[in-house]
Amino acid sequence: MKLQELLQNFLEYLEIEKGRSQKTIENYHHYLSRFLGWAKISDPKDITMDLTKKYRLYLNRLRDAKGKELKKITQNYHVIALRNFLKYLARQDIKTLSAEKIEVGKNPSQIIEFLEPEELERLLSSANGADFKSLRDKAILELLFSAGLRVSELVNLNREQVNLKKQEFSVKGKGGKIRIVFISDSARFAIEKYLDKRTDFDPAIFTRTRTTSSSPFQGEDSRRGFKKKINDGDLRLTPRSIQRIVKYYSAKAGLMKNVHPHTLRHSFATDLLANGADIRSVQAMLGHSSITTTQIYTHVTNQQLKEIHKKFHGKKK
Repeated sequence: MKLQELLQNFLEYLEIEKGRSQKTIENYHHYLSRFLGWAKISDPKDITMDLTKKYRLYLNRLRDAKGKELKKITQNYHVIALRNFLKYLARQDIKTLSAEKIEVGKNPSQIIEFLEPEELERLLSSANGADFKSLRDKAILELLFSAGLRVSELVNLNREQVNLKKQEFSVKGKGGKIRIVFISDSARFAIEKYLDKRTDFDPAIFTRTRTTSSSPFQGEDSRRGFKKKINDGDLRLTPRSIQRIVKYYSAKAGLMKNVHPHTLRHSFATDLLANGADIRSVQAMLGHSSITTTQIYTHVTNQQLKEIHKKFHGKKK
């Protein structure tokens, strides 16, 4: 069987057997198609160590139309996709290069953008109206911070999922993994006020208005001067709409940082660690498979260690 056919089988395996999201499958298809397009091979036996070394050199030297190079983390995504493809081939008893022979490069340290408590307060207070959109946007901001949700998790939420009485609910995250998230008192209050304004029967917890307008910040999926009637059942906000909402209130609050929905997730994790939560608990609340992913928030624990060092080191006994 040729590599193109095996690639298609692999993508179907990811979807059916592994339950990967369509976005993940699209990414794998993109990374592996780039490899096969560059390598110009059709037999799995032709994947060798020498070939993969040349491919990594190619990725490192690759430039787009604007002369911009691939980020190291993006290069690593290509290599990870190839490794997983090779593992799949090995499980099918197809002779090819062993995945274990390919090492993934170290990702550069990530700089996490998060909001300080004062900035966070300004952002959450900026949605302060009593109309439908203001109440909805206030609930969105509060829930993003309170539960540490990814934007995809937020937009896929339905009303029936969210237990306001218990202030907790389950959410399906990356890879279809289920986790429990919790709602603060302020988030519960904001959601209750918003839901009281709802008159539609759409299952989505966060929706557009039935008649959309050309708002540059609300992201109601409209063009300037264009309005359309939207029926119940297709009111769910998109990830892009959420991004626009967060951007708008960040500007309204006068924040100088580049704030996006994930900034609130970072702020959620930072807030927990700064107030004494252990990193394993934060890992569980974020839905990270590996503690290594959660360790990007070491800027908080490092600061705590600095305070401990300052308090206890070099003191006279």
